[in-house]
Amino acid sequence: MKNERTTEWHITEPLLTWYEKVKRPLPWRQAPEAYHVWVSEIMLQQTRVEAVKPYYARFLQQLPDIAALAQAKEEQLLKLWEGLGYYNRVRNMQKAARIVVERYGGQLPKDYEAVRGLPGIGSYTAGAICSIAFGIPVPAVDGNVLRVISRVLAKDWDIAKAGTKKQIEALLSRIIPKDAPGQFNQALMELGATVCVPNGMAKCRECPLARLCLANRQDRVMDLPVKSEKKPRRVQEMTVLILKWQDKTALGRRPDQGLLAGMYELPNLPGYLEEKQVLSYLREQNVKALRIRPLPAAKHIFTHVEWRMKGYLILLDETEACPGEWIFADREQIRDIYALPAAFSPYLPEIFGDGS
Repeated sequence: MKNERTTEWHITEPLLTWYEKVKRPLPWRQAPEAYHVWVSEIMLQQTRVEAVKPYYARFLQQLPDIAALAQAKEEQLLKLWEGLGYYNRVRNMQKAARIVVERYGGQLPKDYEAVRGLPGIGSYTAGAICSIAFGIPVPAVDGNVLRVISRVLAKDWDIAKAGTKKQIEALLSRIIPKDAPGQFNQALMELGATVCVPNGMAKCRECPLARLCLANRQDRVMDLPVKSEKKPRRVQEMTVLILKWQDKTALGRRPDQGLLAGMYELPNLPGYLEEKQVLSYLREQNVKALRIRPLPAAKHIFTHVEWRMKGYLILLDETEACPGEWIFADREQIRDIYALPAAFSPYLPEIFGDGS
């Protein structure tokens, strides 16, 4: 216990000194307003930093403040998020934005519990917003921080359990500097993202906490953190149909509940279907297919399910009226209006020709 307490109270100074020297010049760090921090933190969940940068710039260009986010149409919102995945993140952002406009005049409140109570904002995101934008000394514990602290203290805590996160939040609440809470939280995140990394060998020689790190002293860095295994993903086989009519491609819309709720999609059927089965289905829809060509198999991994797909490119009779119950959209409409989940990206070259 003595070692843990000593380590706790000595990480702050070397951590902050290191951070000031090496921190990456990320766009959301240039203007750490509450809205900017919020947008960046939600985008960064489940997404790499480099991938987020263009999305962040485009999002703020079109929705520069909370009022604009609250008023945005769903199609614009989903199109701005297209490719980031986990679309409930941005839907919850809009729900929260509408509450902020109604209750707080369009500005996030400078109160941790109030921010924490908004839709889609957990303790980590609330901690990041309040510490970085408002200077409130509350911790922001994400996966990077869980890993760093588990190693520094050489703890066998299971980081998949909510109780572990609460333990580390309580621990950091005791030592977070009141005059630099945002820098402290960002320094821990930065250390976990660039030095005390999740995959591959940790870069202990570059770590400002190497001398304090108990896992480093005990040669246990690669054994930590402990994380219990998730349940295996459910595998779902499906057949994707790229239905071309004139210069347009068919789009369907997913149910309002469940995975990718309300998103547009390429029409698809459960299971791996043969050409004869696909053509039989189209005849049942009173759709006349002129030509059908098989496409390569593809897969997409979600958190709890894995899609394994086979596809067909199907040219429909151009002389007939717009067939079926689908929406038929041209390239520009699909590119600019209708958001398609990244799961269908392997088949986009058949629509755009250039894969864009």
